[in-house]
Amino acid sequence: MRILGHDGSARVTARIHPSAIIEEGAQIGDGCVIGPFCHVGPEVVLADNVTLKSHVVVTGQTSIGEGTEIFSFAVIGEIPQDLKFEGEKTSLIIGARNRIREHVTMNTGTKGGGGVTRVGDDNLFMAGCHVAHDVQIGNRVIVVNSAALAGHCILEDDVIVGGLSGVHQFVRIGRGAIIGAVTMVTNDVIPYGLVQADRGRLDGLNLVGLKRKGVSRADITALRAAFQMLAQGEGAFQDRARRLGEETDSDYVHHIVDFILGETDRSFLTPG
Repeated sequence: MRILGHDGSARVTARIHPSAIIEEGAQIGDGCVIGPFCHVGPEVVLADNVTLKSHVVVTGQTSIGEGTEIFSFAVIGEIPQDLKFEGEKTSLIIGARNRIREHVTMNTGTKGGGGVTRVGDDNLFMAGCHVAHDVQIGNRVIVVNSAALAGHCILEDDVIVGGLSGVHQFVRIGRGAIIGAVTMVTNDVIPYGLVQADRGRLDGLNLVGLKRKGVSRADITALRAAFQMLAQGEGAFQDRARRLGEETDSDYVHHIVDFILGETDRSFLTPG
């Protein structure tokens, strides 16, 4: 069996356990470690220093970025769990330095959703998580044990999704938002929002996360005032957001305004 590197040459620097199956055509980067009983499909591209622990399946048209580590029994790049899928060529693109823990599943995209499921850099997916077709995930996202992201969801940077939570298809979660454990999220979540309760309710701001990131006191004060206006101001939710955009100088508040006024297939979780 011949293992091709990214330049088409044979690779000798990867460490591959004798029981692993690497199909012809797979591209394996320098320094990769592929443990026992792994299966790597013919259209898979592993960048340098990717680690597959043991019993990992990577299949489909899947590329995995440098330094990503995938733990046992994860299945990465299988076809979508979507009855409309007709076998079209779609892909899964995973960025650098991700940690993908045991039993995580990530599917490729669908024709109707743009054809690509995309995961950014420096994310953590804890055991048993599911990332469905056409999901778009930013950087530094944490998805806790057994949480599920349905098709077409968008998670911006620095989002945390609590354990055993579910995110409905087409939902957008804005940057820096946090979803409490055992929460069903059926509507869009504003940036820096705090959502909890079994049928997700927007209960405030992710103040702990903002402080950990070193956000200034002035910006946190502006965000608190913005939240109060969204919760109790006059007019429709989008109208309140437009007024906020006209009245604030805070970039963080503008993130919320731009998010609310952006295109969406879902309504918003509103304060209350």
